[in-house]
Amino acid sequence: MKDLWQYLAHTTKPIVLYGMGDGADKILSVLNRLGIEAADFFASDGFVRGQFFHGKRVLSYTEILQKYDDFIVLLSFASSRPEVIDQILAIDKERELYAPDVPVFGGGLFDCDFYVAHQKEFQTVSALLADERSREVLEQVIEYKLTGRLAPLFLSECVEEEIFQLFKPLRYRNVYDLGAYTGDTAKVMLARCPRLEALYAVEPDRRNFKKLNAFAAENKKVRPIQAAAWDESTTLVFDHQGNRNANVTQHSNTGKENLCPAVSVDELAKSMQVDFIKYDVEGSEKEALAGSKKTIERDSPDLLVSLYHRVEDLFALPLQIAKMKQNYRFYIRRLRYIPAWDLNLYCISDSN
Repeated sequence: MKDLWQYLAHTTKPIVLYGMGDGADKILSVLNRLGIEAADFFASDGFVRGQFFHGKRVLSYTEILQKYDDFIVLLSFASSRPEVIDQILAIDKERELYAPDVPVFGGGLFDCDFYVAHQKEFQTVSALLADERSREVLEQVIEYKLTGRLAPLFLSECVEEEIFQLFKPLRYRNVYDLGAYTGDTAKVMLARCPRLEALYAVEPDRRNFKKLNAFAAENKKVRPIQAAAWDESTTLVFDHQGNRNANVTQHSNTGKENLCPAVSVDELAKSMQVDFIKYDVEGSEKEALAGSKKTIERDSPDLLVSLYHRVEDLFALPLQIAKMKQNYRFYIRRLRYIPAWDLNLYCISDSN
């Protein structure tokens, strides 16, 4: 088995990165570590404004075509926007394009060595899954992560309605939304859950919380809580970026880090029945789940857990939940995104 990084290490074609920013930095870091040279950086025609990135002028796609006869494109940004995905697919049809998988948070790399080292864990997770579609998605995502190819990534997609067929939104009264952002999940739950009494929206980022608070002022069932979801009540260093990637951190390059309160679901929900919990907490899912252990064991709430932030999440988080509770049916589904973001584990309780 050969992964994308092994292939890139032996190619004679120029390698160019499509995009700038954090994603490109992470991919470039891996390339540098493996002794692989990035020949150039480019952006879509119309988005080039004389920028420089890592000492090189950012070219347009037209300039790349003029400069190189044959080359490899590494997609270096994430998107779910249809018009952007259409642009990516257009380049994919013309050239050899890959979307390297690098972790959103933490270290490590999902390469062949990583997969072989954890093959038993992946087999255990596969055996836990409740339907064949979940096993297919798991295999397709693994294939994508190893190869960087878009074909298995697109095969792993589903639509939102398919996800809600797994859940039981008609019975949800008390919901916890961990990583509430500005209220996007809350809007969906308000529309889907007619018996909803309270949605506790936990969001630590200052700017996100300000928007969330404004949304909650018009929707009284939404109870905003400015804190990070964690395994205990404490204070953490938090990188306030004002976007979906705001996260608990040990250090930051943005200069926007600050102290932030952290809370556990077990403490917040110790006197109520909880029906549903969403975990999308930018790499802190392990700790947030640990802080929900008593609630999960007591109430068997349905769960939505993000599986794409850290390199080990795809097997570590399902196994963590399986140790807590034995009466869950586990499903894996993924909405359209490049790279393999919006990949979630859905735990549906048999006791409800």
